[in-house]
Amino acid sequence: MPSLIESPLTRLTPEQLDQLGRELDAIHDEVKAELGDRDRRYIVSMIEMHRRMVVLSRILLFASRYRPAWLAGTTLLSLAKILENMEIGHNVMHGQWDWMNDPQINSSTWDWDSASTPEAWKHSHNYVHHTYTNIRGKDRDLGYEIMRIDPHQRWHPVYLAQPFYNLVLAAFFEWGVALHDLDFEAIRTGKKSKREVRRQLKGMAGKARSQIVKDYIAFPALSGRKGFKSTLKANFTANVVRNVWAYAIIFCGHFPDQTYTFSEAEVEGETRGAWYVRQLLGAANIEGSPLFHVVSGNLGYQVEHHLFPDMPSTRYAEIAPAVREICERYELPYNSGRFGRQLGTVQRTILRLAFPGGKPRPKPGPHRADNGADAAPRAVFARAA
Repeated sequence: MPSLIESPLTRLTPEQLDQLGRELDAIHDEVKAELGDRDRRYIVSMIEMHRRMVVLSRILLFASRYRPAWLAGTTLLSLAKILENMEIGHNVMHGQWDWMNDPQINSSTWDWDSASTPEAWKHSHNYVHHTYTNIRGKDRDLGYEIMRIDPHQRWHPVYLAQPFYNLVLAAFFEWGVALHDLDFEAIRTGKKSKREVRRQLKGMAGKARSQIVKDYIAFPALSGRKGFKSTLKANFTANVVRNVWAYAIIFCGHFPDQTYTFSEAEVEGETRGAWYVRQLLGAANIEGSPLFHVVSGNLGYQVEHHLFPDMPSTRYAEIAPAVREICERYELPYNSGRFGRQLGTVQRTILRLAFPGGKPRPKPGPHRADNGADAAPRAVFARAA
């Protein structure tokens, strides 16, 4: 289906795209050359903090039958799971810390507290999503194959239920992502062999078994007969809190009104510079405090993350001003907004596109420095393609 709106990508000449690509490459290379001890100390400290939080939360939950201990332990465990999932697991498996050559803190060896196997997640996320970001028919993260989140997607009556299963997906997001990694379209069309499907299902079953045993059998059992149910409830609550938070951060970074999607024809013969612009237009930042950015895995800087997915997440805030300056010079938008605003526009889209029809929302105009990094972008209606 042809795009319903014109992308800013079409207004840049090949020469401009090449120059923009060189400038962004230079930012990446400069940061890579600077990586050193302070970066190493940061990720090691995050991992140590996570482990302390887990140990303390588990100690508190030994007394989970007492409400104050349950509340304190559940809160701490929820935060620990969020930190491990967002700032540690996601970023380590992106290869952001591979430069350290640490045998444990490495994308090739790291496993995380999530239902997805590292192998499946790295293929569907690191390769498919980050290579084909927001290309309709290529990026399977556009609606996760079960939701209509872009008006270019053909409507089907099943989408009438998406406001409901959107809530289910949020609560059980880790399991939804694990199933999504299977790529049901490839299975349906025969592109994925039965042998490969069986192999992936075996891996999923093993990961699911370990997660269920850990959270719903082993740790509750350590609380004793009287504390078993209350610890099980605490673990379930912590997993739901982590899932809802991950869902919110990811959806806010990809599906608010500001972002563009692309047809395969639009990206045919794409250059490095054009790839960068597609990442800029297909992602959106979430404004917040330093603490917010830590617990969101620094994915509040989703634009910078999509430009440089292998850059240590702590560097995104440092390079953001340079990225905004490039956007201003090339008259490109720099998508950013408050958490509530981004999440609200995403939920509005999910509700509206559950029904037939719909059209792209107004898109932001070129970034202007006098707007300030925290100002809402100036909205303009994109011209019809």
